Amino acid sequence: MTTPRGTEDAGHARYTYRLRVSATALTLLEAEWDRCRWIWNESVAKSKQVHAANGALSEGAEKLTCGPAQLDKMLTEARAAMSWLREGSSVPQQQLIRDFAKSRAKAIKDVKARLPVKQRAGMPGYKKKREARPSLNYTRRGFRIKDGRLHLAGGIVLTVVWSRDLPSDPTSVRVYRDSVGHWYCSFVAAAEVQPLPATGAVIGIDWGVKETATTTSDAHDLPHPEHGKTAAAKLARYQRMMARRKPPKGKSGSKGYRAARKQTAKLHKKVARQRQDTARKWAKQVVCDHDALAVEDFKPKFLAKSTMARKAADAAIGATKRALIEMGRKHGRTVHLVNPAFTTMDCAHCGVRAKHRLLLSERTYTCTSCGTVSPRDKNSARVMLVRAGLYPATVDRGSPDSPQDRQAA
Repeated sequence: MTTPRGTEDAGHARYTYRLRVSATALTLLEAEWDRCRWIWNESVAKSKQVHAANGALSEGAEKLTCGPAQLDKMLTEARAAMSWLREGSSVPQQQLIRDFAKSRAKAIKDVKARLPVKQRAGMPGYKKKREARPSLNYTRRGFRIKDGRLHLAGGIVLTVVWSRDLPSDPTSVRVYRDSVGHWYCSFVAAAEVQPLPATGAVIGIDWGVKETATTTSDAHDLPHPEHGKTAAAKLARYQRMMARRKPPKGKSGSKGYRAARKQTAKLHKKVARQRQDTARKWAKQVVCDHDALAVEDFKPKFLAKSTMARKAADAAIGATKRALIEMGRKHGRTVHLVNPAFTTMDCAHCGVRAKHRLLLSERTYTCTSCGTVSPRDKNSARVMLVRAGLYPATVDRGSPDSPQDRQAA
């Protein structure tokens, strides 16, 4: 299986492939991960020490730091003192420090920005042996592809299931294990653009819970697939099995508990792949039939604390939106991300904004100015076109673009 997993920047993307791992390679990978996990935990401990020391300093005193330079020095000293640490490659160990530094910097930035606690990125925590899943990052000097196999620094050789060719030479690779126990390698490579014939058509897309995507074209609406609802009964059965066999705190789980946990993880993985497959097929159809897309820049995170949390999660709006943007970039289509503010209150025909917000139960939009009556979500989808400048018939009377509106491709 190969999947472009998001974009690293405007011109690069991740391409993921399944790995066949031999017993020898598995032993080496787990040993490498044990060393990297120890380095991560030492970095966490160092960070906590620096924080405590800075708290005890008097006002005006120079504060200590815990950046990549200090952690690199700590790694150099540790490798010189410990032979078991030197047995592993320095590449994934150094990359782990980079990842730790980025995670810590993001948490500190959120604190300084005075974001609400629920919106902040948490400080990096310890990685427990039985809970943390292996993930190793290698830069270009730490791996090579030879005779169709992936050779990692440290003498680790892995068989890759090449479901298709890489578009270009990769610049880095991440080797990781998922919740089911399968191993994958994720390459970062320059993404190739595969242009499609021009159609002259444009489309506006509004996200929702009852209908995952409502568009200005009835033929391209995406109904709620309900993959999670279909699997809910089986998932509840496996979770009850886990609850009955849950081990006491501090003790390892039984064979039956581990089996139930694996079945639960496999079912979660299946549902995630079903959602991904539905999203990509729909995104491919939309991109093939339209030259430009006006997409609501909707962030569904807030729905997790609403009464619609379960249905919203099953709709997978975020994953569907990412798939649509990636597909648009892949095929050279223009994707406009439109600020969703007041899209349910504006009239797509005359541009007049309603004085009051519509209740969620009100599914029909009626303009008090021009008298236009249309389904609420359809009106919002047309507003996307107006704000993106793709609706010539009414763009002169539409709401002006807000500063947050931006073009994604």
